[in-house]
Amino acid sequence: MQGLIDGFQAFLDIGPTVILPVVIFIIGIGFGQKPGKAFRSGLTIGVAFVGINLVVGLLVDNLGPAAEAMVERLGVELNVIDIGWPAASTISWGIPIAAFIIPLALLVNVIMLVTKTTKTMNVDIWNFWHFAFMAGMVYVMSGSIIQGLIAAILFEIACLKIADWTAPILEREFDLPGVSVATGSTASYAPLGIPLVWLVQRIPGIKKLHADPDTIQKRFGVFGESIFIGLFLGIALGILAGYPFGEVFNIGITMAAVMLLMPRMVKILMEGLMPISQSARDLLQRRFGAKDIYIGLDAAVAIGHPAVIATALILVPITVALAIVLPGNSVLPFGDLATIPFIVAFIVGAARGNIIHSVIVGTVMIALTLYMATDVAQIHTQMGEAAQFDMPEGTSLISSLDQGGNMINYVIYKFFSLFN
Repeated sequence: MQGLIDGFQAFLDIGPTVILPVVIFIIGIGFGQKPGKAFRSGLTIGVAFVGINLVVGLLVDNLGPAAEAMVERLGVELNVIDIGWPAASTISWGIPIAAFIIPLALLVNVIMLVTKTTKTMNVDIWNFWHFAFMAGMVYVMSGSIIQGLIAAILFEIACLKIADWTAPILEREFDLPGVSVATGSTASYAPLGIPLVWLVQRIPGIKKLHADPDTIQKRFGVFGESIFIGLFLGIALGILAGYPFGEVFNIGITMAAVMLLMPRMVKILMEGLMPISQSARDLLQRRFGAKDIYIGLDAAVAIGHPAVIATALILVPITVALAIVLPGNSVLPFGDLATIPFIVAFIVGAARGNIIHSVIVGTVMIALTLYMATDVAQIHTQMGEAAQFDMPEGTSLISSLDQGGNMINYVIYKFFSLFN
């Protein structure tokens, strides 16, 4: 069993920038493309993801320290540490049950495609760690491999159905036709986040508040462009973090770069994806009568919209403030503050880029996330111990906003806790 786990870990350690092009090439060949065309599509997508990951890394590497400085400056002391998704994913693959997740998840997806219960062909294997985390959570609680695997299947089915439901939003608002997102950390916020957007947009007074990148640019001219929005929000974060003058402008320019570069990387991605998507549609329609087929990709493709980044940057200090003032919260937000763009992507899409409405709904969702992450801290910590995870110095309890505060993960976990 350990050898199998080590094998899967070695495969995943290659990283999505290598795994995804290989998977896309195989899919292209399977859908009847010529090897040269399939290879070009896979290579283009791989190059695009290198660029996307560089920009995401730029965001995380600068936003993380700024958020940490903000927390330290405010003197926040809470007893559960948010370890962030990288540590949570490491824990998920360290649980013995994780060895079954990749083949099981692929099998479930194929069955759902054949039975026409999903339109999403999920090639985002890298993010199967969310399903592994769900399985590990229930396994550690119950001691049952069967219950853990059932929980993972339920989580995957929910993510695939949400991916189908939200694919039109990706096409309409983010210009991503033929793409869906089944990433657990993004899909899980749609079932409640999207209805909340609908509600906010019907509240008298609030519904008239409107600010999206286009209207901001019309009102402020050149200073309303996304690059300047990134600059101003970055400077504001630097000031809140207590940075010296030079570092304030450094983070401002970095956020401006994120705003400018991310959409361009996504365009390169779509250049490689469209031929594969069209071939998949043609073949599946010809053989199975499927009218639409979506390629399930990493949620990183959805954070290229300037309104997503702007909403996330505004929510960083709000998240820290919520952690301080919410009664009953014990989680110190830290590791996953830089993943807020992934949390709010579908919320921003549903709000049609309206940053004000997105921030309002995002605030509610983050508050709920903190409470859920607090509630599962004990089992999250037990998972870390089972995976022999090195606990952060000076803490005895860990959790994460990404998966510990994940709404669908939480509901499934609570369901199984009724029987254990």
